[in-house]
Amino acid sequence: MSNEGAGQRPAGMRPEDDVPRVDVSERGGKGPNGEPLTMNRRLFMQLLVFDCDAETSPSTFADTLAAKLKERNVGAVLYADVNAPRSVALLTYDEDPGTFVKEVRPALLETRGAVQRRDFTMIGRSYAGGHETDLQFWLIDRLKATVENPAHEWAIWYPLRRSGAFAKLEPREQAAILREHAIIGRAYGTEDLAHDVRLMSYGLDAHDNDFVIGLLGKDLHPLSHVVQAMRKTRQTSEFIVQMGPFFVGHAIARTRPPSPTRHP
Repeated sequence: MSNEGAGQRPAGMRPEDDVPRVDVSERGGKGPNGEPLTMNRRLFMQLLVFDCDAETSPSTFADTLAAKLKERNVGAVLYADVNAPRSVALLTYDEDPGTFVKEVRPALLETRGAVQRRDFTMIGRSYAGGHETDLQFWLIDRLKATVENPAHEWAIWYPLRRSGAFAKLEPREQAAILREHAIIGRAYGTEDLAHDVRLMSYGLDAHDNDFVIGLLGKDLHPLSHVVQAMRKTRQTSEFIVQMGPFFVGHAIARTRPPSPTRHP
């Protein structure tokens, strides 16, 4: 078979005509006039866990690091690790992921007395589900309010990965599976028992996880209870191939960046 002319563009076709258009904007539902809602903004969050050495108390490490992050206008929550008495977790968040390198990293390098636990590193970005009518609220404002709320003293953070079989399902079947999950989460949130943070981590996670999940609330038991309830859903029972490790923490310090002007 001849390859003559292979790879040649038909006469009159522009170089961009045979290349798919890529739009990385988040897509929500419909606007008041039926227009599709899009926004090319999202919130990045990162959780790091540290073991304090014998000469450094976890509370001193947390207070020192919080002060340095406050000076740099970094939003953060520090958690005492319930399952490791000398461990402290740091959750930071910003729309600009460069903040993790330009601001968080220098603050950490200036704070002595702890070693990072690489097995607990989690990172992800907020995302739209395709039905939101206020993208800034669901992608940014709600997540900040959830982690910044002083009443949310308890938190469980964990990564997860779905099987490839889920991606092959028809969109209608996927939607039904996700709806089952969402209804349970909404029920706990309505009762102020547990509030969730859902982040995508495709290509960001060292262990190839798909998502990072945060469950936050004023009491610990409901957070464990919602994990138990989710185990019965079709998504968890059939399509989750990896969950965890689970970090369980109690908030001991917070810093809040200046509130930006809300975009229209």
